[in-house]
Amino acid sequence: MRKTAFLYSQLLSQHVLSDTHPMRPIRLQHTYDLLNSYDVFNESSVRLVHPRHASPEELSLIHSQDYISAVESLSIGTEEFDSDRYGFSARGDNPVYRGMYEAATLSTGSSLIAAELINSRNVDIAFNISGGLHHAMRSSASGFCIFNDPAIAIKYLIGQGKRVAYIDVDAHHGDGVQQAFYNNNNVLTISIHESGQYLFPGTGFSNETGANNADGYSINLPLFPYTTDDIYVWAFEQTVIPIVQAFKPDVIVAQLGIDTYYSDPLTHLHITSSGYERIVQHIIEFDVPLLALGGGGYDVLAVARCWSLAFAKMSGIHLPNKIPKSFSKNHNLNVLRDTIEIDLPDDMREMVNGTAEKSIEYIKQNCFPTHKIREG
Repeated sequence: MRKTAFLYSQLLSQHVLSDTHPMRPIRLQHTYDLLNSYDVFNESSVRLVHPRHASPEELSLIHSQDYISAVESLSIGTEEFDSDRYGFSARGDNPVYRGMYEAATLSTGSSLIAAELINSRNVDIAFNISGGLHHAMRSSASGFCIFNDPAIAIKYLIGQGKRVAYIDVDAHHGDGVQQAFYNNNNVLTISIHESGQYLFPGTGFSNETGANNADGYSINLPLFPYTTDDIYVWAFEQTVIPIVQAFKPDVIVAQLGIDTYYSDPLTHLHITSSGYERIVQHIIEFDVPLLALGGGGYDVLAVARCWSLAFAKMSGIHLPNKIPKSFSKNHNLNVLRDTIEIDLPDDMREMVNGTAEKSIEYIKQNCFPTHKIREG
């Protein structure tokens, strides 16, 4: 049986970005509580691991010293730095709030612990649900993200001599991670997301394939809004699976955002728990040490259900569909898996299919040759 680790502490759930901000850390608490209600953490193959803070030296693997100092200073309310210069805004995606440096370093430290556990082979899979903050740039916050923990974890792993494939299934393009490794052919970055034509950050088009000797190592699969399970999974199978197999990574880092969910209030993809589980299963089946991270997801109970299903699948545990009373009585939630089947109008389905086919064909024509993949 696979050995897995789940990174969590209540400290990760206690900060509040603002009263109206859609990023609600309580979703982390809900995920832990739901898994705990199923007694998952009493399984002999599962480790519950408490986080630590990332150090400034670790943050500097990706971020500038000036930016790290600015975040620390703004976090305690000083006016030494101009918040706007570093991507913070009271009414924007990244408000300044007390304790944000501590919250962000704790999340990042959790991803680093997970990477260390994977690198040492103490576990086969480690899941940090507080991580996956893939929009943060070298010297600025972006898209609810302060420090780019996926990129920092990847930088640590390649420093250990690992060849890393990064797979991002968040509804939003993983722009910060892509930018960090756009010229590095020891890192394969893959992002399957709602097209930047319709959604933040407005990037992640198929022709963003990498630069210099890393051309073909940045893979983007933009999809039309309202894409459903069948097309989403098919697109993943057509592109992600053969490219990862050809790349032969030592480690996979997977950002498992679930803002692709059909009821998510910020996005437009139409993925259910069934489609999400199928993608997670595909990632597990690469049979490579896996560092799994959270990411987006703003329907908080859908997040808890899907991340619980994902970790159970990673751990080889079947969770009954009826949610235990210890959780359901507090959340008016009785069933773990979706039963809904989403049917699109013919004209919408045609647009969904057409966009997916176009993205897939571009990747096959322009990126498959780099990895010596032959169709058929």
